[in-house]
Amino acid sequence: MEEEPNDVIILSAINQGAKKLDKITKKTKIDGEQANSIFARLEKNGLVTTVEKKGFFGPKKEIVLTEKGIKELEERRFELQQHWNQMMTLWKSGDKEKLQQHMDDNRSILPAMMFMGIMDMMMFSSMISFMGLAMTSFIPDQYMYDTGSTDMGHDMNHGDYGGTDFGHGDMGSGDMGSGFDVNF
Repeated sequence: MEEEPNDVIILSAINQGAKKLDKITKKTKIDGEQANSIFARLEKNGLVTTVEKKGFFGPKKEIVLTEKGIKELEERRFELQQHWNQMMTLWKSGDKEKLQQHMDDNRSILPAMMFMGIMDMMMFSSMISFMGLAMTSFIPDQYMYDTGSTDMGHDMNHGDYGGTDFGHGDMGSGDMGSGFDVNF
């Protein structure tokens, strides 16, 4: 499966809660035909299965990871983390050529690293800038122009911005909570 980064992305999407193929394709931005093909392969390899659950309007089918699928995802996450650590080491060493070679050799796994939240996008952007390249050299278009409506797999507390105040005021005396102090 190492040569199939989209398999890892789909496994990760299922692990993150996408239980139906349409939700998986929306979350991963992998087209439906390709997602169907990947799902069939994952099911054949015993990594995912379809289970029937009780629903409000009757039974419904959901895609879930098998124990083998969970183990496979954990192994791939570890491998991807190792690649990211290697990229960080090369970047910190200042060796542009080795960093670019490593990125070129592992271009196909970069979207999986990004989707799974392994890759720090600010750091990756710094690496790309360090080499004098553009992000589009390494990240496919389908991931470049995200409108923000799709969770790219970053396991943050959905909506928690690390305590940063985006100008909404502190709701203190005279503060209407909109970033403007009115002081009536």
